[in-house]
Amino acid sequence: MSQGFRSGFVAIVGRPNVGKSTLMNSMVGEKISIISDKPQTTRNRIQCVLTRANYQIIFIDTPGLHKPKNKLGEYMVQVAKGALEEVDVVLFMVDIWEGIGGGDRFIAEELKKVETPVILVANKVDRVKSVENAEKMAQELCQEGGFDEVILVSALNGTNLDKLENTIVSYLPEGPKYYPDDMVTDQPERFVVAELIREKALELLEEEVPHGIGVEVTAFKEREDKNIIDIYATIYCEKKSHKGIVIGKGGSMLREIGSRARRDIERLLGVHVYLELWVKVRENWRNNIADLKNLGYKI
Repeated sequence: MSQGFRSGFVAIVGRPNVGKSTLMNSMVGEKISIISDKPQTTRNRIQCVLTRANYQIIFIDTPGLHKPKNKLGEYMVQVAKGALEEVDVVLFMVDIWEGIGGGDRFIAEELKKVETPVILVANKVDRVKSVENAEKMAQELCQEGGFDEVILVSALNGTNLDKLENTIVSYLPEGPKYYPDDMVTDQPERFVVAELIREKALELLEEEVPHGIGVEVTAFKEREDKNIIDIYATIYCEKKSHKGIVIGKGGSMLREIGSRARRDIERLLGVHVYLELWVKVRENWRNNIADLKNLGYKI
């Protein structure tokens, strides 16, 4: 390791659905945090690692800050706020295409209490009609919050991500290499697999069902004589009526969820995968501490 090596932890915060997971996946170059057009997609804190010759950035993708409606929501907000106390840099993401709203200003006020350097990241600049107006809005919010930097990016298209990366590094302290060069996440494979299955359910199901969806990988085993991993997972929903929707007519929806998830899991693991999915009803699991722990939430 060369002299002057920099390393540190970077929290990504912002309203739900502003592109936090997309940003992290784009910068790390791997699909680790799931992406959906529905809010509250990220439920657990997910750490991803970006290693270069002279530095290592550990990104923490946190749940979006929002007003919680159940114990799962309370846990998500607690995780997001807790992350701010443990990091070297905070990225505050806003959707500059949608515009700056009350939710953004609420978070900006919360961040005033943080001594950690804050970089305002204005996302979706590729979709705005006027970059000048977008920059003006971002600068105004930056001044309101007293942030250290403001950078306009497109997490999806990669616009200005190099600039953002260099800016992050400039705030990192000299430190050790926390993770090996080839490591991109500290999450176990079973957790990432469960998240990929949940992502496909979010993509395919109707509005009211996804928030009541949880996924548990019940078996994960490599066959001894073949380059195949057998994965068995259970999708939990909160209502009997939702179970039928998740399964679909003749099992069609469940097969499509499984087919899409299997393709991403195979890309992640680099081997063939046999994936079998089951659907069970677990009423009100989002308010049950034991259920939340069983599904991997570190409450």
